Amino acid sequence: MAALRVAVANQKGGTGKTTLAVNLAAGLHRRGATVLLDADPQGSACHWSQIGSTADDLPPIERLAEGDPGDGIRDAGSGKRYVLVDCPPHLQSATLRRVMEAVDVVLIPVQPSPLDLWASVDMAEAIRNTRERNPRLRAYMVLNQIDPRNALSREMHQALAEFDVPVLKNGLTRRAAFRSAALDGGSVYRLGNRGASAVRDIEAIITEVLSK
Repeated sequence: MAALRVAVANQKGGTGKTTLAVNLAAGLHRRGATVLLDADPQGSACHWSQIGSTADDLPPIERLAEGDPGDGIRDAGSGKRYVLVDCPPHLQSATLRRVMEAVDVVLIPVQPSPLDLWASVDMAEAIRNTRERNPRLRAYMVLNQIDPRNALSREMHQALAEFDVPVLKNGLTRRAAFRSAALDGGSVYRLGNRGASAVRDIEAIITEVLSK
Protein backbone atom coordinates (compact mmCIF):
# COMPACT_ATOMS: atom_id res chain seq x y z
CA MET A 1 0.00 0.00 0.00
CA ALA A 2 1.36 3.43 -0.96
CA ALA A 3 2.09 5.87 1.84
CA LEU A 4 -0.36 8.67 2.54
CA ARG A 5 1.55 11.87 1.76
CA VAL A 6 0.53 14.98 3.67
CA ALA A 7 2.00 18.48 3.31
CA VAL A 8 1.55 21.18 5.94
CA ALA A 9 1.78 24.51 4.15
CA ASN A 10 0.96 28.18 4.32
CA GLN A 11 2.44 31.14 2.49
CA LYS A 12 2.39 33.16 5.74
CA GLY A 13 4.87 32.56 8.53
CA GLY A 14 3.84 32.27 12.16
CA THR A 15 0.72 30.18 11.57
CA GLY A 16 1.94 27.22 13.65
CA LYS A 17 2.88 25.16 10.61
CA THR A 18 5.77 23.29 12.24
CA THR A 19 3.86 22.78 15.50
CA LEU A 20 1.05 21.13 13.56
CA ALA A 21 3.42 19.07 11.40
CA VAL A 22 5.51 17.71 14.29
CA ASN A 23 2.55 16.79 16.47
CA LEU A 24 0.61 15.24 13.59
CA ALA A 25 3.70 13.20 12.76
CA ALA A 26 3.84 11.97 16.36
CA GLY A 27 0.17 10.98 16.27
CA LEU A 28 0.45 9.22 12.92
CA HIS A 29 3.62 7.46 14.06
CA ARG A 30 1.50 5.75 16.70
CA ARG A 31 -0.59 4.29 13.87
CA GLY A 32 2.15 3.20 11.48
CA ALA A 33 5.67 3.88 10.19
CA THR A 34 5.97 7.61 9.59
CA VAL A 35 8.60 10.09 8.43
CA LEU A 36 8.50 13.89 8.61
CA LEU A 37 10.40 15.70 5.86
CA ASP A 38 11.59 19.23 6.62
CA ALA A 39 11.40 21.30 3.42
CA ASP A 40 11.54 24.67 5.23
CA PRO A 41 14.87 26.47 4.63
CA GLN A 42 14.83 27.44 8.32
CA GLY A 43 14.90 23.75 9.24
CA SER A 44 12.54 24.28 12.17
CA ALA A 45 11.33 20.66 12.37
CA CYS A 46 14.88 19.31 12.33
CA HIS A 47 15.94 21.78 15.04
CA TRP A 48 12.89 20.73 17.08
CA SER A 49 13.94 17.07 16.97
CA GLN A 50 17.56 17.89 17.82
CA ILE A 51 16.47 19.56 21.05
CA GLY A 52 14.74 16.37 22.09
CA SER A 53 17.36 13.94 20.78
CA THR A 54 16.26 11.30 23.29
CA ALA A 55 12.54 11.69 22.52
CA ASP A 56 11.00 8.41 21.40
CA ASP A 57 7.57 9.85 20.64
CA LEU A 58 8.63 11.37 17.32
CA PRO A 59 9.20 9.58 14.01
CA PRO A 60 12.37 10.23 11.99
CA ILE A 61 12.60 13.88 10.97
CA GLU A 62 14.79 14.43 7.92
CA ARG A 63 15.67 17.23 5.57
CA LEU A 64 13.94 16.87 2.21
CA ALA A 65 16.70 15.96 -0.22
CA GLU A 66 17.73 18.62 -2.71
CA GLY A 67 16.64 18.13 -6.27
CA ASP A 68 13.14 17.08 -7.25
CA PRO A 69 10.94 17.15 -4.10
CA GLY A 70 8.64 14.58 -5.71
CA ASP A 71 11.48 12.07 -5.93
CA GLY A 72 12.45 12.79 -2.32
CA ILE A 73 8.90 12.28 -1.09
CA ARG A 74 8.49 9.04 -3.03
CA ASP A 75 11.84 7.70 -1.79
CA ALA A 76 11.06 8.61 1.82
CA GLY A 77 7.71 6.85 1.56
CA SER A 78 9.24 3.48 0.79
CA GLY A 79 8.15 1.13 3.56
CA LYS A 80 6.24 3.91 5.32
CA ARG A 81 2.54 4.34 5.96
CA TYR A 82 2.64 8.12 6.32
CA VAL A 83 4.90 10.85 4.93
CA LEU A 84 4.52 14.42 6.20
CA VAL A 85 6.21 17.45 4.72
CA ASP A 86 6.76 20.73 6.58
CA CYS A 87 6.77 23.19 3.67
CA PRO A 88 8.55 26.51 3.05
CA PRO A 89 6.50 29.52 4.22
CA HIS A 90 6.10 31.29 0.87
CA LEU A 91 4.18 30.53 -2.31
CA GLN A 92 6.99 31.77 -4.54
CA SER A 93 9.07 28.75 -3.55
CA ALA A 94 9.42 26.22 -6.37
CA THR A 95 9.83 23.62 -3.65
CA LEU A 96 6.37 24.34 -2.23
CA ARG A 97 4.73 24.06 -5.63
CA ARG A 98 6.46 20.78 -6.38
CA VAL A 99 5.67 19.35 -2.96
CA MET A 100 1.98 20.08 -3.46
CA GLU A 101 2.14 18.34 -6.82
CA ALA A 102 3.56 15.20 -5.15
CA VAL A 103 1.26 14.77 -2.11
CA ASP A 104 -2.25 13.52 -1.50
CA VAL A 105 -3.33 16.05 1.14
CA VAL A 106 -2.40 19.64 2.00
CA LEU A 107 -3.25 20.99 5.45
CA ILE A 108 -3.19 24.79 5.75
CA PRO A 109 -2.96 26.06 9.35
CA VAL A 110 -4.73 29.40 9.79
CA GLN A 111 -4.80 31.53 12.92
CA PRO A 112 -7.85 33.66 13.77
CA SER A 113 -6.56 36.97 12.43
CA PRO A 114 -7.39 39.19 9.44
CA LEU A 115 -3.85 38.75 8.08
CA ASP A 116 -4.23 34.97 8.04
CA LEU A 117 -7.63 35.31 6.41
CA TRP A 118 -6.24 37.47 3.63
CA ALA A 119 -3.26 35.15 3.10
CA SER A 120 -5.70 32.26 2.67
CA VAL A 121 -6.93 33.81 -0.58
CA ASP A 122 -3.57 33.16 -2.24
CA MET A 123 -3.33 29.64 -0.78
CA ALA A 124 -6.75 28.78 -2.17
CA GLU A 125 -5.65 30.01 -5.60
CA ALA A 126 -2.44 27.97 -5.36
CA ILE A 127 -4.46 24.84 -4.57
CA ARG A 128 -6.68 25.42 -7.60
CA ASN A 129 -3.62 25.81 -9.85
CA THR A 130 -1.93 22.73 -8.40
CA ARG A 131 -4.97 20.57 -9.09
CA GLU A 132 -4.42 21.10 -12.80
CA ARG A 133 -1.26 18.97 -12.40
CA ASN A 134 -2.34 16.92 -9.37
CA PRO A 135 -6.11 16.38 -9.65
CA ARG A 136 -6.19 13.93 -6.71
CA LEU A 137 -5.02 16.63 -4.27
CA ARG A 138 -7.24 17.18 -1.24
CA ALA A 139 -6.78 20.37 0.78
CA TYR A 140 -8.17 21.53 4.12
CA MET A 141 -7.68 24.57 6.30
CA VAL A 142 -6.96 23.90 9.96
CA LEU A 143 -7.77 26.55 12.55
CA ASN A 144 -4.91 27.05 14.99
CA GLN A 145 -4.60 29.02 18.24
CA ILE A 146 -8.36 28.91 18.72
CA ASP A 147 -9.63 30.81 21.74
CA PRO A 148 -13.31 29.96 22.39
CA ARG A 149 -13.68 33.22 24.32
CA ASN A 150 -12.57 35.27 21.31
CA ALA A 151 -15.28 36.41 18.88
CA LEU A 152 -12.89 36.29 15.90
CA SER A 153 -12.01 32.67 16.68
CA ARG A 154 -15.68 31.78 16.68
CA GLU A 155 -16.29 33.63 13.40
CA MET A 156 -13.35 32.17 11.46
CA HIS A 157 -15.23 29.05 10.34
CA GLN A 158 -17.90 31.25 8.78
CA ALA A 159 -15.34 33.59 7.18
CA LEU A 160 -13.29 30.75 5.68
CA ALA A 161 -16.42 29.11 4.30
CA GLU A 162 -16.22 31.66 1.48
CA PHE A 163 -13.13 29.91 0.10
CA ASP A 164 -12.98 26.86 -2.15
CA VAL A 165 -10.81 25.03 0.41
CA PRO A 166 -12.94 23.48 3.19
CA VAL A 167 -12.13 23.95 6.87
CA LEU A 168 -11.73 20.95 9.14
CA LYS A 169 -14.28 20.82 11.94
CA ASN A 170 -11.42 20.18 14.38
CA GLY A 171 -8.49 22.49 15.07
CA LEU A 172 -5.87 23.38 17.66
CA THR A 173 -6.95 25.33 20.72
CA ARG A 174 -4.45 27.77 22.19
CA ARG A 175 -2.71 25.62 24.80
CA ALA A 176 0.53 25.94 26.79
CA ALA A 177 1.20 22.25 26.08
CA PHE A 178 2.13 22.97 22.48
CA ARG A 179 4.76 25.49 23.58
CA SER A 180 6.05 23.12 26.26
CA ALA A 181 6.42 20.32 23.72
CA ALA A 182 8.47 22.57 21.44
CA LEU A 183 10.75 23.61 24.31
CA ASP A 184 11.25 19.93 25.22
CA GLY A 185 11.91 18.90 21.63
CA GLY A 186 9.09 16.35 21.69
CA SER A 187 5.39 16.18 21.03
CA VAL A 188 2.37 16.74 23.25
CA TYR A 189 2.05 12.95 23.50
CA ARG A 190 5.16 12.99 25.67
CA LEU A 191 3.69 15.35 28.27
CA GLY A 192 1.32 12.91 29.96
CA ASN A 193 -1.56 14.56 31.77
CA ARG A 194 -0.19 18.04 30.96
CA GLY A 195 -0.66 17.33 27.28
CA ALA A 196 -3.92 15.38 27.38
CA SER A 197 -6.13 18.17 25.99
CA ALA A 198 -3.61 18.97 23.26
CA VAL A 199 -3.42 15.28 22.33
CA ARG A 200 -7.20 15.25 21.95
CA ASP A 201 -6.92 18.17 19.52
CA ILE A 202 -4.32 16.34 17.42
CA GLU A 203 -6.19 13.03 17.53
CA ALA A 204 -9.41 14.72 16.38
CA ILE A 205 -7.64 16.28 13.39
CA ILE A 206 -6.01 12.96 12.42
CA THR A 207 -9.29 11.07 12.72
CA GLU A 208 -11.09 13.64 10.59
CA VAL A 209 -8.40 13.67 7.87
CA LEU A 210 -8.13 9.88 7.70
CA SER A 211 -11.90 9.53 7.46
CA LYS A 212 -12.15 11.71 4.34
